[in-house]
Amino acid sequence: MPPRTPLPPYRRLPLLITADGDLLDELLRLAAAGGTEVELAADPAAARARWTPAPLVLVGADQAQACLRARLPRRPRTVLVGRSGQLDPGTEVAELIGAEHVATLPAAEPWLVDRFAECAGELPGGGPARVVAVLGGRGGAGASVLAGGLAVTAARARLRTLLVDADPLGGGLDLVLGWEQLEGLRWPGLTGTDGRVDPPSLVRALPSRGDLVVLSWDRGALRHLPAEAMAATVDAARRGRDVVVLDLPRHLDDAAVVALQAADRALIVVPAELRATAAAARVVAVAAPHCADLAVVVRGPAPGRLRASEVARALGLPLAGTLRPEPGLCRGLERGEAPAATGKGPLAVLCQRLLDGMADAPAAGAA
Repeated sequence: MPPRTPLPPYRRLPLLITADGDLLDELLRLAAAGGTEVELAADPAAARARWTPAPLVLVGADQAQACLRARLPRRPRTVLVGRSGQLDPGTEVAELIGAEHVATLPAAEPWLVDRFAECAGELPGGGPARVVAVLGGRGGAGASVLAGGLAVTAARARLRTLLVDADPLGGGLDLVLGWEQLEGLRWPGLTGTDGRVDPPSLVRALPSRGDLVVLSWDRGALRHLPAEAMAATVDAARRGRDVVVLDLPRHLDDAAVVALQAADRALIVVPAELRATAAAARVVAVAAPHCADLAVVVRGPAPGRLRASEVARALGLPLAGTLRPEPGLCRGLERGEAPAATGKGPLAVLCQRLLDGMADAPAAGAA
């Protein structure tokens, strides 16, 4: 059996009470923009069991009188919602049902998005995702394989995971996973993004299998990746996933800097070789100002018997782990087998340990 990360506890979701289809559509759109799912009830009878435990209750103006007749108990964080000029809610009715606020659309849309976003951050196990960035100390160090292994391991542990390929010259993480034939959105389709991205829409659009979703490059002409697109994507991932793994280039462009600044931890993969260590020192000098938690993963073999602790000491970084040679890994990648997919071998063991370590560390916050 694969190792299991404990499932997040039951998530208390905001509750929407309305039978107005148009109003419901607007509220669902705002909830998605705020990065949270919701529970629905057409009337107070359907809402009674979820009325008290919900972190936020939005009562449609069409159900205000029904809620008043149902004598539901007063509770904090209740909002009466309507549309300007049509079922426009009033403060008198709001006071009678115990609503703290009256929200009239469309003027109150930004305020409601913020309330939904607050709920997303309060959900047990549903706060900001853990973000780990992976960089290579030199070309061919194995950063993409480690990034893929981390994402696969997180998904096997039933964590909703997004793997982001931020290296336009890396060949594509979909190839590392053997997913190149899967349909879905690639980076060129997101390069025009410069604002908030709806997390559920992003997940639905990307190639996915189970709990793992991948954002990679296509095989077309290379395009510049705007920093704004990366910021919006990482922000959506933080609000809609449990784990985000970023595969970054060694030469940091603006988009990669944005991604690195969003990471809770960054791992630099360095082969146990003298020249690789010297090359990695340059990468560390560029990356260190953008991430407070930077550590090194040393990959064997060590032809000159250079020890992992010596590599870490030379770079002035803590040693996050070592990766022993795994001959079957390269053969599997050529056959389209995702790294660490079996949960066995040095890579899988290292990835599980790295993820367990991140689970105990505080998150860095949203991008």
